Amino acid sequence: MSDRHIDHLSHHPSGDRREVTTDLMLHHGGRLHEVANRYGIPVADWLDLSTGINPNGWPVPAVPPNLWSRLPQDDDELEQCAQDYYAAEQVLPVAGSQAAILALPRLRPACRVAVLDPGYAEHAHAWRREGHTVSAVTAEQVDDAVRNADVLVLIHPNNPTGERFSVQQLLAWHQRLAAHGGWLLVDEAFMDITPEHSLCPYSTREGLIVLRSLGKFFGLAGARVGFVCGNPALLGRLRALLGPWTVSGPARWIAAAALQDAHWQATARRHLKAAGTTLNALLSRHGLFPAGDCALFQWVRMHSAAELHATLARQGILTRLFSAPGSLRFGLPGNDQDWGRLDNALHAALSSPSAGVLP
Repeated sequence: MSDRHIDHLSHHPSGDRREVTTDLMLHHGGRLHEVANRYGIPVADWLDLSTGINPNGWPVPAVPPNLWSRLPQDDDELEQCAQDYYAAEQVLPVAGSQAAILALPRLRPACRVAVLDPGYAEHAHAWRREGHTVSAVTAEQVDDAVRNADVLVLIHPNNPTGERFSVQQLLAWHQRLAAHGGWLLVDEAFMDITPEHSLCPYSTREGLIVLRSLGKFFGLAGARVGFVCGNPALLGRLRALLGPWTVSGPARWIAAAALQDAHWQATARRHLKAAGTTLNALLSRHGLFPAGDCALFQWVRMHSAAELHATLARQGILTRLFSAPGSLRFGLPGNDQDWGRLDNALHAALSSPSAGVLP
């Protein structure tokens, strides 16, 4: 977690004034301009495996020109398309799930929040910033944590560990939390490949909130389109907090078209599952045995994670480095040339004693 400092006293929707911590920006994958400058390699020459984004995303057609000259229309077909795709009764489009991650902590008074760790760091960051008490819990500790938590935050499947829970277990935790007015907040950013495990169909239950995004599976991270699935009362509060026009008109049009393209979705799921298996095998062949995964990434724990990260970066290959525990997340190469490049780079890094890397 980055350094943080006390910034100001903030007035919250609950009516109380609390000391709020404002963290410096967290680091994420995809910081190509930064690493290009650091290693002296042009941006165009990098193989970016740091984000877990589908490298062969949904092919975006030309956007109707009139969408650029008018305000976004909330009564277009986007919400219905999302309800159909996610099998959710109620959805709220947002500017990527990150917008909801930042806003949802403002809808509760100060409370106790358990967040799966390791996991996507923005969740804990957002709840702490709004004055909540945040506890990091491992997958094995979640059941016990529910006893003392007001909010449980899970990334499912987890990023970066790939940890998964059954729908029955998740609903049981939700029931225990909801019994005392608590929330189960589930970030399903990587769920599209296995939609049968989603909680979206149950999301109108009080205290159950599910986040979805078009960034990973559809490869549309730049469009900044996400959805919050929940009960109407909560979505109404969130809509009022975020204000109008949270998603641009062109992005709404692109999202609706992608959500309706069932043929592309089915083909992409098959290809991504096969690619995930191939990446697992490639890493294992080099002695890097993944400790967790989903189809879009493989997670490798190793003592020399920082050394391998730097060694690959010097060859223009960017991975996602984690310090606690020491580990690397590898996304999918997008074509045969990129697969060969990764294979050769790993061979060079792990076969040369001078590289200082041990699998």
